[in-house]
This record gives sequence, structure tokens and C-alpha cells, in this order.
Amino acid sequence: MRPPDHRLIGIDALKGIACLLIVWHHLAFYGPMSDVIYPRAPGLTDWLYDYGRMAVQVFLVVSGFLAASSLAPGGVAVFGQATRLVFRRYLRLVRPYLVALTVTVAVAWWVRPWFDHSSVPDAPTLLQVLAHGLLLQDVLAQDALSAGVWYVAIDLQLFALTVLILGMARQLQRRWPGVSARLWGTGLLLLLATSSLLFFNRQDHFDDTGLYFFGAYALGLLAFWASTAVNKASTRTAGLWLLAMAVLSGAALALDFRGRLALALVVAFGLVGLQQRAMHWRWLQSRWLTQLGQMSYSVFLIHFSVCLLVNAVVSRFWPAQMMANALGLLAAFLLSLLAGAVLYRAVEYRGSRSPRSMPWTRAALS
Repeated sequence: MRPPDHRLIGIDALKGIACLLIVWHHLAFYGPMSDVIYPRAPGLTDWLYDYGRMAVQVFLVVSGFLAASSLAPGGVAVFGQATRLVFRRYLRLVRPYLVALTVTVAVAWWVRPWFDHSSVPDAPTLLQVLAHGLLLQDVLAQDALSAGVWYVAIDLQLFALTVLILGMARQLQRRWPGVSARLWGTGLLLLLATSSLLFFNRQDHFDDTGLYFFGAYALGLLAFWASTAVNKASTRTAGLWLLAMAVLSGAALALDFRGRLALALVVAFGLVGLQQRAMHWRWLQSRWLTQLGQMSYSVFLIHFSVCLLVNAVVSRFWPAQMMANALGLLAAFLLSLLAGAVLYRAVEYRGSRSPRSMPWTRAALS
């Protein structure tokens, strides 16, 4: 595994922690094992069911933070062709995604005849396969073939929006040289973030588009620029970025309080603080947490198929035995980490090391 980027303290740790919560959320949400365990641990199961999914906000903010570090560390685009960059991002995302999706379809095919449960996806149609391959399944109203695939599509949309806006800013600066590309880019990003936080994120029918999630993503962008300004001892600039984060989020929360947005704000400010006080948070740089964070995307992709398989086996042989189902949950969790490590090593990491994979591509993926 690649060594952690010491300039971005806490990134891998936050991704690792969020990954663990997502896996346990889906273990509580899908499959009969959690139903058997529920009478013994109702509080924990309910918490994982209701709040575990909020860990997605961590991924959104971290993705924005990393995007700023690689696409525009100074607020100005440092990349070349926008469309080519987005396509490379798509390829980087879909390589492990398609492998994991194939495994899920195969597992579902195997367990479907003897495991009658709502968590088992139906056999895919050709349109479903094409929609998933193009990351358009939600836009085309196709049933998901695996849990969490919606996030991959949203991640690409958020990245593409950011790239296109930063690229557009350079064009606007050439047309109106009196306004800097940095001002154009950050201004347009802030405008879109404001629209997302005050409008799109409050309308559920937008939740299959990046517009719904751009507010949290933008907090990550702003957090990176704020931390960079602090490192350069530019107190005024850092203060402006931090003020923008606070005002935008404060207005959005005052208009409509959302726990997920409050968490995103805490993570964004936390990232700024972590870059300045790394010595106080050495545990966030522990080897196991760093490695988990690096392979978190692969774990996120593959864990549903593992959980589905373990649920099916335990339900068939020990449908009502408390201990067997408790051990099944633990086995599903550990096997998900193992499968994620294999997918990371065999597909995701190899893809990031290919000659065509640029440094900013590796850094931006979360």
C-alpha cells in the first residue's frame, strides 16, 4: 500500500472509520441476521440503522478536500483538459466497481433459489447492466444491483461539476481578464454550494443527483483552502474561508436543521484543525487505520456481496440461533474487510499504479 500523505493528516483515518460505520449500517439494515439479534441489542441496532448511514457525509467532505488538493490547491485549476480528466476519473472508479458488481450478481444468482429475502437483488436486465456501467442507474430509474452503488455515481457527478466549474473559470478569466480565475472559480463553486445547501439538499427528489450533495462536498473544498491558508500564515485568507464555511452551513441549518449537514460541518472544521495539530492525534496515523482508509473504497464496493452471502448461509442453517447469527454478523464484517483488501490489491491499487494514472487521479479518489 502507498505510504500515507503526511500533508493531509487524518484523511485515511476518517475514511477508515466511515467505512466501518457503513459496513455495520448495512449489516443492521439488510438481512435476517440483524433481525435475530435485534431483541438482544435494540438500541445499538437502531442507532446503526438510523445514523450509521450518516458516515457518507465523511466521504463527501473528504472527497471535496482531496479534490481541492489535486485539482486547484491554490483555488485555480492546475489540470489540462476537463473532459479527459473526468473520463479518467470514471475509469478509475469503475474498474473495482464493475468487479464488485459482478461478484454481487454472481452471489445473488447462487443464493436466490434458496434464500427468499428482500435484500437479494433480482436477476439484472440488459438495461440495468448498461445503466450501472455508465453510472446512470438512478437517473434512469433502474433498481440498484448492490447497496451503495448510488454513491459511486454521485462521486463522479461531484467531481465532474468541480472540474467543469474550475475549467470554466479559466475561460471566463481569459474573456474578462480583470477578474482572476481564482475569483471566478471559487465564486461559482460557492454559488453552487449555496444553492445546494439552501434548496437542492432540502428536496428529496434531487437525491439522485450531485446537486443534492454538493454542499457537503464544497465544505471539503473550502476546508482544504482554509488549511492551506493557515499553513501559509495567511490569517485573513484563512479567516475568510472559515467564515464562508460557517455562514453557509449556519444559514442552511437555521433554515432547515439536518443532522447530516451538521456532521459534514464538524468533519470539515475537523480537517482544518487536524492539518495544524497532527501531533495531538497520532492515533489517526496508526498503520491499521491508514491501511483501512486506503482500501475503504474497495471495502465499500464489495461488502454487500459478502454480507448477502453470509446472511444466506446463516439463515439457511441456523435461522433462529442467537449465537450463530451474532457470529455471522462478525464473520460478515471481517470477511468484508478481507474481500476489500483483495479487491484493493488486485484491482484498485493496480489501476492507480498504471502508467496512464496521474498523481492527481490517485490523490483525488476516496
